[in-house]
Amino acid sequence: MAGLVLGSTLVSLLASAYVYDLSDFYRLNFVGGGAAGAKRAVNINAGFDETSQILRERFTEAELVVLDFYDPARHTEVSIARARRAYPPYPGTRTVTTETLPLADASVDRLFLTLAAHEIRDVEERIAFFRECCRVLAPGGRVYVTEHLRDAANFVVYNIGFLHFHSRRSWLATFAAAGLSVVEERKTTPFVSTFTLAAGASATA
Repeated sequence: MAGLVLGSTLVSLLASAYVYDLSDFYRLNFVGGGAAGAKRAVNINAGFDETSQILRERFTEAELVVLDFYDPARHTEVSIARARRAYPPYPGTRTVTTETLPLADASVDRLFLTLAAHEIRDVEERIAFFRECCRVLAPGGRVYVTEHLRDAANFVVYNIGFLHFHSRRSWLATFAAAGLSVVEERKTTPFVSTFTLAAGASATA
């Protein structure tokens, strides 16, 4: 039994090293030419932010707004609290709630959620949050949601820990309920997916 636990832990560590350290995960290649012409980019996290500085370098001509929706009463994952203690927030980060983003309607060209939205465990809260994301999205704007999925690949490497992730079906239902459509879906690694979203049901990439 101890050997199985050790083996599972080792597999998880190796997979995490591959996803976060050895792959091109943090190059954000899924953005493509999306930085060109963007006036405002928004990065939303759940208290652990590894991408705002990358986005600042990518969106050199745009205003970058960084928001943190973490609420310890609602988002109770222990690893979030640990990460918040270990890593300081990006300068200028604003604390928000999932129900209300302090942004005007149709004011955001690019909105990023990287390994953050799954921390919203309640389905209705998650839908309300994505409705807010839809509300602030400018015409032609895009939302990029990057997440592990509750699928076979993540079960192999994270074992029962894969239950912390949401299924692809669950994400698609959330997006649809919030008025967002998937214009592209890609695997940044076998274990991580990025959904590119637009407002409405008939948007194209």
